[in-house]
Amino acid sequence: MKPIIAITMGDAAGIGPEIIVKALSHPNIYEICQPVVIGDSEILKRAATVSGRGEMEIHSVAKVADSQFRYGVIDCIDLKLLPKAVPFGQLSAAAGNAAFHYIAKAVELAKAGEAAAICTAPLNKEALHKGGHLYPGHTEILAKLTETEDFSMMLSTERLKVIHLTTHVGLIKAVEMITPKRTYEVLKLADQVLRTAGNANPRIALCGINPHAGENGLFGNGEEEEKLLPAVEKAREEGLNVYGPAPADTLFYRAMRGDFDIVVACYHDQGHTPVKVLGIEAGVNITVGLKGGIIRTSVDHGTAFDIAGTGLADERSMLEAIRSAVELAPKQAI
Repeated sequence: MKPIIAITMGDAAGIGPEIIVKALSHPNIYEICQPVVIGDSEILKRAATVSGRGEMEIHSVAKVADSQFRYGVIDCIDLKLLPKAVPFGQLSAAAGNAAFHYIAKAVELAKAGEAAAICTAPLNKEALHKGGHLYPGHTEILAKLTETEDFSMMLSTERLKVIHLTTHVGLIKAVEMITPKRTYEVLKLADQVLRTAGNANPRIALCGINPHAGENGLFGNGEEEEKLLPAVEKAREEGLNVYGPAPADTLFYRAMRGDFDIVVACYHDQGHTPVKVLGIEAGVNITVGLKGGIIRTSVDHGTAFDIAGTGLADERSMLEAIRSAVELAPKQAI
């Protein structure tokens, strides 16, 4: 059967509902998966109207088994958390709270084997906090709900996949946080997620921390030798196909050329910049390493409060996020 993908609605005051409706108006999505939205049906109906997709039927269901999974009908597990009149583009504690509970429900479904993967529309961190949920974002929520300690952010486009040793911390702190243990964990995660998706021998490239990967001590203070190489050696002993640490300024080019299946970046901007250069609409944000093998994909943009309700939101990143969820979902699932 085609995998069931649980799509969370995100912040109702933003563009999440609109890009979901627009994405699910593409017939080819139903050829590759069975999507079900976790959210509020009335909000989706409003999104269908403002986005010019009024022909799409919003089908409110209580459980996955009640879904129709057919083009022209958007199945929504309706949590009924919000009024239809949530103002567009305004911070709302209610919308932030609802966004959290959409994620919690999606995790519940994934744990129960009722969804093969989770795909998330954007939430607003300030609204999330106003709603009483003090998390930096989706990744940390998912880690908490799945009781996961070792996880990582992965960015994916058609030409490039990148996974990170560190993400939302300053550069000095990032270097401090990189250890042989963390490097080894992420190398394993990179290998695991691609093997689960059907790649029998993933080619993994590891960026250096310093310019030219330290160039034998010329740059930096031996970080590559101290923090990266022990992990590479251990991973290779276990049969992982790892190259590096090598200069980041050429690794991304080589990966896009086809030499590697995934690049391991040491810090946020080292990994994010090459992906963003390829285009915001092309990027997908993925959380890997969650317990239970749960895969979560997301659009690589925010709630865009400034255009919410105008019908201008671009659904291309949501389309890519759904496709990535299908690609990376465990092949034995559902």
